Amino acid sequence: MLEEQLAKWRNSVWIGLTAGIVMPGVLISIVWYLMHRFAFLAKADLLLIACVAANAWLMHLFFRFNKDNSGRGVISATFLWAFVFFYYKVSKV
Repeated sequence: MLEEQLAKWRNSVWIGLTAGIVMPGVLISIVWYLMHRFAFLAKADLLLIACVAANAWLMHLFFRFNKDNSGRGVISATFLWAFVFFYYKVSKV
């Protein structure tokens, strides 16, 4: 079902950038809530990295359907999230 919807999307960098920012953003919000709700997850920064790494799956889908420009947008969003995570780690020290 997801593949059918994805095949209808335009091949645009902006589509990929939006999808690459929104999907990890939702996942990070959930993980952030869980990290502050449960004490044993307070130092589980690997979960945040996994949320950003979920873009690899999204990028794979775009490239599989020959949506190269959208895949490039996801790559750009992944770098943006990586910089945000790096800033989070550096400011935490």
